[in-house]
Amino acid sequence: MSVSSVSDTPAPAAPARSRIPKIPFWAQILLGLVLGVVLGWVARNWDVAWLGTTLTKVGEIFVQLLKLAVAPLVFFAITISITNLRNVHNAARLATRTLLWFMVTSLIAVVIGIAIGLLTNPGSGTGLSAKDAAKPPSDSTGSWLDFLTGIIPTDVITPFTELKVLQIVFMAVVVGIAALKLGEKAEPILQLGESVLALLQKALWWIIRLAPIGTIGLIGTAIKDYGWDLIGSYATFTADVYIGGAIVLFVVYPLLLATVAKVSPLQFFRGAWPAIQLAFVSRSSVGTMPLTQKVTERLGVPKEYASFAVPFGSTTKMDACASIYPAIAAIFVAEFFHVDMGIKEYLLIAFVAVVGSAATAGLTGATVMLTLTLSTLGLPLEGVGLLLAIDPILDMGRTAVNVAGQVVVPVLVSAREKILDLEAFRTARSFSIEEAEQDDSQRTAPVPAAAGASG
Repeated sequence: MSVSSVSDTPAPAAPARSRIPKIPFWAQILLGLVLGVVLGWVARNWDVAWLGTTLTKVGEIFVQLLKLAVAPLVFFAITISITNLRNVHNAARLATRTLLWFMVTSLIAVVIGIAIGLLTNPGSGTGLSAKDAAKPPSDSTGSWLDFLTGIIPTDVITPFTELKVLQIVFMAVVVGIAALKLGEKAEPILQLGESVLALLQKALWWIIRLAPIGTIGLIGTAIKDYGWDLIGSYATFTADVYIGGAIVLFVVYPLLLATVAKVSPLQFFRGAWPAIQLAFVSRSSVGTMPLTQKVTERLGVPKEYASFAVPFGSTTKMDACASIYPAIAAIFVAEFFHVDMGIKEYLLIAFVAVVGSAATAGLTGATVMLTLTLSTLGLPLEGVGLLLAIDPILDMGRTAVNVAGQVVVPVLVSAREKILDLEAFRTARSFSIEEAEQDDSQRTAPVPAAAGASG
């Protein structure tokens, strides 16, 4: 064959790539919010029964999927996180400092909540009456005795079937500490646990992908059921909770990052934003946990430490649900029932917020924490019924603040202990859900023996 004949042969045409551009996850979430509001408004004002039912079912299915993954995820994540501390230098010091910063930020948040409540009088002029008050369901009430005795399960099955997160945390801590003490004998169980955790996280990534659809159902149901009139009745209270959350999120956390960790708050938000936005729409710290751990590691926190701090934070670190909200809600209830509170009561609110924040337990919302606060102060538990209606609207903002705090504390501790990867922090950026899931799959994939030594 001649050279000319080769050159005259036409080259095969490159396949055309007419791929539909992907919509960023944040844009999907925003679209879900807008559609939820519009469809909820249509269902309420035009009395479209089938649309209202559809929105409710979509929201319920999304929440149920999150709950389905919560129990085993919490157990294995906390168990493995405790055993991972053996790979961390100065593990006891890191754990102590983490818990200390959990308490410090909770104290700051509850002081802000009390201050806002005292300045605005959220329980005055609501237009609500005593008939709007009702005691919460018996399984949502809480006292210190209930809280303390409820931590220890009566059997190993019920906590998982009834989603008693505190009891699951208790069992996970016991198993994790026991595994540390056993050493090599526990290795087969720990390897199994790591494999199960990887499977659960993979399944949860699939659920997270459904968040835009779940958002339509959850927001649409809230608008359909309550409309804008409800927000009007609770205007001051709603504004107080969101203003308190905004102060903690955009003032307190940036100040701590700039002064304690000496890092850029803007860069922090750039890296942590995917978890914060998912928390806002999912209203679940535990459901957001895989993404929270991902952004924490991308911000330069060592993986071994992040795998301890994030699971514990997702179940016990709740600056909004356990500090800001109960403080403002207690003042609201006291004003509604004309009960005077003094310095002693405000100190009790702070004490409950700092010590009892584990009562929120990641997915149970703030009802248990609120009843714990009201019972400690001797305020009528009927006040909980006043606030249940507005809770879904408040829970979005509360969970976003909670998750941001669960990332802030590991960054603070890592920076103070000089184990924060500053280069990783400076280059951290937002990322897509697909990218995060792919990274997670690669991280949990088996490593060939020849490459394993490089770490």
